[in-house]
Amino acid sequence: MTITSPHLGSPSVWTDARLLYALEEVVENELNRHLKVARDWMPHEYVPWGDGRNFPGFFEDGVAWEKEQSKVTDIGRIALVVNLLTEDNLPSYHHEIATLFGRDGAWGTWVHRWTAEEGRHGIVMRDYLLASRAVDPDQLERFRMAHMSEGFESDNRHSMLHSVAYVAFQELATRISHRNTGHQSGDPVCDRMLARIATDENLHMVFYRNLLKAAFEIAPDLTMQAVRDVVVGFRMPGHGIPGFERAAAQMAIGEVYNLRIHHDDVLQPVLRFLKVLQIDGLGPEGLRAQEELGLFMDGLDSEATRFDEKLATRKARMAARAEA
Repeated sequence: MTITSPHLGSPSVWTDARLLYALEEVVENELNRHLKVARDWMPHEYVPWGDGRNFPGFFEDGVAWEKEQSKVTDIGRIALVVNLLTEDNLPSYHHEIATLFGRDGAWGTWVHRWTAEEGRHGIVMRDYLLASRAVDPDQLERFRMAHMSEGFESDNRHSMLHSVAYVAFQELATRISHRNTGHQSGDPVCDRMLARIATDENLHMVFYRNLLKAAFEIAPDLTMQAVRDVVVGFRMPGHGIPGFERAAAQMAIGEVYNLRIHHDDVLQPVLRFLKVLQIDGLGPEGLRAQEELGLFMDGLDSEATRFDEKLATRKARMAARAEA
């Protein structure tokens, strides 16, 4: 795909390859910074192995899973399954970013490092869920097979800038989802595990956010359009999970992830840090994208307020029923 920017002298032409080359030094600097602050951790140290028991199948003493065995709340089980199935698609995510960013130089080093770090998340979550019997293991495996058999294709695979913009928001969204799942799980062991994962996700967000900042400096109009497109059309990578819409609705009501959280805790922090709505000197296309982004955020805030009001009404109704 060929894209142009009036800010670097018409008819200067940006291609994804030229953008990758232009941002290579930034990637190297961010990679070095990341490696200095990231802390290695052992997934097995976060798993309550002593709680584990054999499941039926090949073991004569195997015990079938029952809901009463789970220490986590109902919303905790729903969110944990969604979060783990999202992590399970790591092979597809790796393929996407390796294809877009390449396997050479600083870009390639980051692609492989990111994949290795993300791999821990799926490992520790599955081990925790099985050892603690938090969720139905048979259903979890059926969902995993269905989800991964469908594969994953990013909405933003057509553009390197769109992909960078997307992951800047998505990594933060994943961090928030994991952190809130831990808070709502009712199990301190689960909360501690997800807090560790959330720390990684935050570092990944910082990497991509800083890369997006550099992109604004070299191609502001194009980057503004990419951010506008990503924010307006944002979808979590787990949207293809079986029953995702129902699970997402339950997670919204359970205050794991909803419109208010998406607006206040995911979109706004990144936009505010980058001062996206305050950038000046844009060309016509960039300015239009900035204005459309501002209007969308205002509309999303209003929509989130309506959701807040409905949620408050629901809570009051349920409290009244409990007291009756």
